[in-house]
Amino acid sequence: MASMNISLPDPLRDYVQDRIDSGQYASASDYVRDLIRRDQGGIADEERWLRDLDASIAESLAEMAGGGGVDLDATCDQIGVELRVTGGRVRQ
Repeated sequence: MASMNISLPDPLRDYVQDRIDSGQYASASDYVRDLIRRDQGGIADEERWLRDLDASIAESLAEMAGGGGVDLDATCDQIGVELRVTGGRVRQ
């Protein structure tokens, strides 16, 4: 296993040592490895979320191109009409 030296300001060093002293981590290396794993997981989650978002947008665009979906302007106009007719109450 390769080693890497890092420098921390005193408050951060003390924080890491407190985490070790509390028994949450066996060493500073254990703490840093956990941080890196969490960061890797967060990046993977973000990439998955972006892929899902892209797929959802593509699906919506395909639906709209096929004549599906709802025209937002028309829907908002209709809601405005209903609010005026009902005195501000939206019908359920």
